[in-house]
This record gives sequence, structure tokens and C-alpha cells, in this order.
Amino acid sequence: MTTERSTTLEPSVVAHDFAAIQHNIERVFEGDAEIVTLALVALLAEGHLLIEDVPGVGKTLLAKAIARSISCSVRRIQFTPDLLPSDITGVTVYSQHHDDFEFKPGAVFANLVLGDEINRAGPKTQSALLEAMQERTVTVDGVTYELAVPFMVIATQNPVELEGTYPLPEAQRDRFLMQVSIGYPSVDEELAVLEEHSRGDRLVDLEPVTDARAIAAMIAACTMVHAAMPARQYIVDLVRATREHREVSLGASPRASVGLLRAARAYAAAWGRDHITTDDIKQLTVPVLAHRLILSAEAQLHGRTAAGVLDELLQSVPIPTN
Repeated sequence: MTTERSTTLEPSVVAHDFAAIQHNIERVFEGDAEIVTLALVALLAEGHLLIEDVPGVGKTLLAKAIARSISCSVRRIQFTPDLLPSDITGVTVYSQHHDDFEFKPGAVFANLVLGDEINRAGPKTQSALLEAMQERTVTVDGVTYELAVPFMVIATQNPVELEGTYPLPEAQRDRFLMQVSIGYPSVDEELAVLEEHSRGDRLVDLEPVTDARAIAAMIAACTMVHAAMPARQYIVDLVRATREHREVSLGASPRASVGLLRAARAYAAAWGRDHITTDDIKQLTVPVLAHRLILSAEAQLHGRTAAGVLDELLQSVPIPTN
């Protein structure tokens, strides 16, 4: 387990710890290594991750592997139609023992919150996460409670089934830093899954390689990664281009600009650099921005996708050279 250290780390130390966590996750997760990289970048950028894919490709396995690799508090929420907002945020109850009201924390009071099938809960229950995801606080009966550091929501949802589901509102989707899809494994990866399956539960023997204190130090180090003016200008130009594109009815928000910058800083630190590059921004544009865009009805009719629009913008938006 990682030993105690100061809150200011060198980029090389962040890269070393990042690689150790990623290697540990890949011991049990047979899939695209880039997905694991993006998930850990979201963690270091203090963002939240939405994993959207068909059943059985390892969405929950990836979330559990991340949680087990970090020695910190973890809570899982199985989203169902009868789940109540108080199950997530907590509730104030009267205690006869203390002759006073006491607050009973909900499932959101953890370092990592795994929300399984988030779109199966009603809009009111989904909205219970809004304050926690954006402000990292929870307000119950007029009292505001701070959440732990680090704090990350990893949510999964199935895009195929529509019966009994409630699409996430745009305000909720915008609070997820990234959305990723795992996809089907390759032939070799699927053979490895079968081999590992015969040995029992792969998560049982997975030991943590770091703790919450070390992750907090890595997060602090990522905020110190330098972002030069041309890089920041490029982010603004890309985000503004989504609002002006003829096939986009709702472009990315300023929150998306901030999220892309934070993700780029974490991505650079993961590679041991103390500055971001435009290549970092390009690498992260689709996972950070695609789920925030709403295409026009005509564009959807012609089979256009948000990822396709962003690929076009990455080719057409010039990189500042000053």
C-alpha cells in the first residue's frame, strides 16, 4: 500500500502511481486499456464517469476493480424504480437514546459511489445526485454536509433497454466528466475471460495498491500541471464550435470547458508531464464532450453522431500558434 506523503507530488510520482493502479485493474479487466486510462483520468480530474454499454461487457467489473484498487470507502447503489432520494442522500431521524434528531448518511457518503443501472431510477431519485456531483456536498433538512476527498460517481447504464428506464436529464449528463463505452472484447480477450472465469471470482484476490490520502495528493498535483494560453484557447475554440455547428441543437457548456481542461491536466500528469499539449486535448475531446451534445432532428435522421461531429471539429478548428 502507498505510504504517507506530502500533498505536492512530482509528475513522475503521479505517473508511477497511475501506472500501478492501471496495471492492478488490468489484472481482472480484459478490455481496452484506453478505457481504464480514461476512468483513472476522470478520478484524478475530480470528475464522474458514465459507462454506457450493452449488458455483459464488464461495466460493473471495471467499476468494482477501480474501487478495489484504492483502499477507500466504497458504496454501491442498485438503482431501481422504488429507490428513494433519501436512500442516496440520507435522512434525519429522531433518536430516543439521545433524545434528539440524528442524521443517518446515505449511500453517497463514500469516496467511490458505484451507481448500477442509473437510468432505472425515477427522475426525482436521479436528481438527488446533482448537488453531490457538482458541489460535493449534501443538504438535508437545511443542513449541508461535506463529502469526502476523493469523491467519484461511477454510473452504468444500458442503452438498449428502454422499458422501465428513465433517460438521464441533460443537467445530470453534464455533470459526468466523461462517458465511455467498453465494447465487445477481441477474440484473445474473450478467450482470456473464459480462462479467468474457470478460476472463480477474479475480484476476490485483487488487493489495493494505494489509498484515499495518496489519491488526494495525486489530485492536488494534477491541478498544478501548467496550461499555456494557446492550449486554453484551443479548448474554448472547440467548445464554442459545438454551439455554432449547424447539426448541433445544444452545444457544450462552460462546465464542459472546465472539465476538458481538468481532464487534460490529469492526462498529462498520468504521462509524467508538467504541462498539457493540444494532443492531450484532442485525445479527450470525444469522451468529455460527446455525451453533452444534442444533435438536430435532421442530423439524427441522417445517422449522424456526436462523436462524428467532434471528429470533424478536431479537423477544422485551428490550433492556436501564438
